[in-house]
Amino acid sequence: MTITPGALPASEAAQHNGAALAAAASAVASVLPSTSPLQVGAPSPGTLGSAMAYAGAALASFEGAVSGNVAVVVGQELVDALANSPLGSLDLAAAVQPALDAAAQALGARVGAARTVPLDLVVNDLGHPFTVVPLQAPGTSAALFLQDEALVSAAQAAQVAAEAAATAAPAATAPAQVGGTTPAPRGLELLHGVIMDVTVELGRTRMSVRDLLALTPGTVLELDRAAGSPADLLVNGRLIARGEVVVVDEDFGLRVTEIVDESAAG
Repeated sequence: MTITPGALPASEAAQHNGAALAAAASAVASVLPSTSPLQVGAPSPGTLGSAMAYAGAALASFEGAVSGNVAVVVGQELVDALANSPLGSLDLAAAVQPALDAAAQALGARVGAARTVPLDLVVNDLGHPFTVVPLQAPGTSAALFLQDEALVSAAQAAQVAAEAAATAAPAATAPAQVGGTTPAPRGLELLHGVIMDVTVELGRTRMSVRDLLALTPGTVLELDRAAGSPADLLVNGRLIARGEVVVVDEDFGLRVTEIVDESAAG
């Protein structure tokens, strides 16, 4: 892979791109859900069949000065864990979003919302050429797919920013380190960090379509909950706790009074 951003010499560009790619892969490895630390493997050019060894993929597009796409593909173990979560089926894109954000941050960029992409379409949606960096641990497999266009534009954006900084502040500053941050301590369970919808439910009722169509401002609905009874805390539609409704700085809140065990929640 030879990428020459802006006016950088080819050798310097290749060195910069290699460091940026390693930083992005390390950032993904540090936050992607895994039962044990992921190790970054050697990068290789992507092919049409690069994704077929995996079970799921999430892709996001860069925003701002950096263009191109980035994807994270994961193995069956994470796909199964998300599907069989005690809190119900969880979204792969939401689980992988922090990893995509970390990759973008390592490149000095940002990405939009992740979306789940079928494996047979991820390479086409990502765009050629791209580079694959495997991420491996015992019983776990994943990979970073980074479009080469993103490396080019990230290098160009970094060069422009460096030139602007040098013009504005000519005093010597410490060189920026790429990928030099210490990964956050792991020991996390597989699904920690996954974003889920949390809902507080005051009560329920059943109504006919005729009554629903007759609703007007001021109509009072009688719920199946007595006044003063605790409200339910639902995560992805599953009951996990109960509590009392409170007001915090003019906003509603819930003070948890009871954690519902799995048998009761079911």
